[in-house]
Amino acid sequence: MMTTFGNLPEVVSPDEWLAARRELLRLEKEVTHARDRLNAERRRLPMVRITKPYVFEGPDGPVGLLDLFEGRDQLVIHHFMFAPDWDEGCPSCSSAADEIGNLRQLHVRNTSLAAVSRAPYPKLAVFKERLGWTFPWYSSYPGDFNYDFHATLDDRVAPVLLHFRTQAELATEKGTPWTDGPWTADMNGEEMPGISAFLRVGDEVFHTYSTFGRGIEDFHNCYRYLDLTLLGRQEAWEEPAGRAEPLGLQVGGPSMRVPDRY
Repeated sequence: MMTTFGNLPEVVSPDEWLAARRELLRLEKEVTHARDRLNAERRRLPMVRITKPYVFEGPDGPVGLLDLFEGRDQLVIHHFMFAPDWDEGCPSCSSAADEIGNLRQLHVRNTSLAAVSRAPYPKLAVFKERLGWTFPWYSSYPGDFNYDFHATLDDRVAPVLLHFRTQAELATEKGTPWTDGPWTADMNGEEMPGISAFLRVGDEVFHTYSTFGRGIEDFHNCYRYLDLTLLGRQEAWEEPAGRAEPLGLQVGGPSMRVPDRY
C-alpha cells in the first residue's frame, strides 16, 4: 500500500537542519528529565500485599502467582485480552505481544515477564504456537485474578474500575472510552488490556503498579520507533495534520489485525 504524503516539512541546508535539531534536542531533554521524575514517583508508590491464593494454568499444569516469578524478585504481567469464548486473541494485544522478544535483558535484571488471559490454557497454547511467540503465557480461568486487577470488568463479580475510575465516576465524568457514557450492564465481561508489576519478598507477593489505556501504548505497533520518523504513527489524530494517510492501525483501530493476518 502506498502512503499518501502531504504537508511535508521544508527542505533546508544541513546547517539550518542542525540548528532546528538542537532546538528539538532541548525539548527532548526536558521530556527526558520529566520522565525521570515521573519514574521516580512511580517507584515511590505504596504497594499492596497479595493475600488471595490465585491459581493459573500453564504448560506444566496449575501454578500460583509466586511461580510466575520463576525465582526472580520482580514480575511484569501483560493482561492479554483473550476471553474464554474467543477463538483467537485480541488484535491490539497481539500487536504488543508480537514485540516481546528475548527476555534475557529482563532476566539479568532479576525481572520476569508473562502474559495472563482468561481463555483456557489449551487455546492460549495453540494461538502462541501459531504466532511463534516464546514468552510465558498463563490462563487465569476460572479464577478472580482478571477481575481483581481490572483486566476483566464485570460488576456482578467485582466493582468496576475502568482506568482507575469507578462506576459512579464514569456516570458523572467523561465515561467509558468507547461511548463517553456511563457503565451499563451490557458491558459486563468487557476485557481490558493492561500491564501490572509485582515484587516478591521471600514468599510474599506485592502489587506495585498497573497501567491501562495509553499507559501501555509504548508496547504496541512499534510506536517507539514510529515516533522517531517523519510520518509518525500514521494515525488520524497526529500533528502535523495531513502528513500521511491514516492507516487505521492504531490500538483498537478498525483495520488492526492479528499479526499473521496482514
